[in-house]
Amino acid sequence: MIAGTLKPIDEIVSSLESYKNIFILACGSCVTVCLSGGDREAHALARDLLASGDAGFRGRTIHTTTIQRQCEADLLNSFLEIPPGTEVVLSLACGAGVQTLAETLAHVPVLPALNTTFLGALDEQGVWREKCRGCGECVLAHTAGICPVARCAKHLLNGPCGGSSHGKCEIGNDVDCAWQLIIDRLKKMDRLDEYDKILSPKDWSVDGASGPRTMQRTANSLEL
Repeated sequence: MIAGTLKPIDEIVSSLESYKNIFILACGSCVTVCLSGGDREAHALARDLLASGDAGFRGRTIHTTTIQRQCEADLLNSFLEIPPGTEVVLSLACGAGVQTLAETLAHVPVLPALNTTFLGALDEQGVWREKCRGCGECVLAHTAGICPVARCAKHLLNGPCGGSSHGKCEIGNDVDCAWQLIIDRLKKMDRLDEYDKILSPKDWSVDGASGPRTMQRTANSLEL
């Protein structure tokens, strides 16, 4: 799941200062789950903007609606209706959704209301943690289902490093050492022999080092 956080209200207000007719578009997918970009958050943001009297928002027109996924052009083209007179669209989607929306609505400015943060998971109620970097070459089969690329501060494929101490990362005592977690889980599964295997350097070209990545499904296969 892609997690995101609402930008500071002052930043959003500043980006909208020259527009009178604003359309806030929520996204009903990932950012709804992490409570930052859904229908409820869109209406709350509209109320906050209209309450910003010192910024001149009183008297402006703000419409809100939600579409299931802003990152799908077909969905936008088929179901999205822009209110007449809209001068700007304020998107509560992730960065991928904002860009897809901007490409679809080439005649209207599209501004982000969120800061996209990471690919993560809901570990406990109200707590999302980063779990994946989308590196294009998954190593989880060798690391007990724990990603060292996303969860090790140094992205080490063979660890831990010399900074690991008592199961914690050298960047802070509140950060678990990813490789200590990997070792502990391998022990529980009686698969510690996996730890003795040296992982080869990754092919970072599939991580985006060769430019933006594209995935295409054909009749018989899925190609990256």
